[in-house]
Amino acid sequence: MTDKNYNVLFICTGNSARSIFAETILRDMAGDRFTAYSAGTTHRSELNPLAVEMLVSKGHDISVLRSKNVSEFQGSDAPKMDFVFTVCDRAANEECPTWPGQPVSGHWGMEDPVKAQGTEAEKRLAFHQTYGALHNRINAFTSLSIELLDKATLQKHVDEIGKNKATQE
Repeated sequence: MTDKNYNVLFICTGNSARSIFAETILRDMAGDRFTAYSAGTTHRSELNPLAVEMLVSKGHDISVLRSKNVSEFQGSDAPKMDFVFTVCDRAANEECPTWPGQPVSGHWGMEDPVKAQGTEAEKRLAFHQTYGALHNRINAFTSLSIELLDKATLQKHVDEIGKNKATQE
C-alpha cells in the first residue's frame, strides 16, 4: 500500500451507535490519514440519542453525522474502500457486499449498547464501555505503519486488534 489517505468503512446493523462511534473516533484521531465512513445494513435507522450525547460529552463534532445505509457505498460513484470493519456480530453474519479492490476487512464485534437494560446510569455505562473499546481498537489500528506492511501482514494485524482483550475494554 502506498502513502495516501485511506478510506475506512465501519458497518453495523443500524448505524445508530457503534459504527457512528467508530467513524467519529477515527475522523478525530487520524483524519489526516483516513477518511472515515459508517453505514448500517438495515434500511432505516436514526442516530441513537445516548450515542450522540456520548460523542458530544467527549468533544466530538456531530454536525456531519447521519445514519446511512450500506447501499450508499456500493454504487460506481462510491469511494473505493481500503478497509471495511464490521462492529457488530449481526452485520458480520449478514450477506455483506463484495467490495471492489478487496479491501482489508476485520470483525471488531461488540455488544450493542442500544440494547442495554437497566437504569439510565447502566445504559450510559454501556455506551461509555463501547466507546472506550472502539477508541482502543482504533488507536491500535492508527498506530500501524500501514504504508510499510504488505496486505497479508496488515490483515493479520487487523484481525489481532479485533481479538486482543486489551483493545476490548
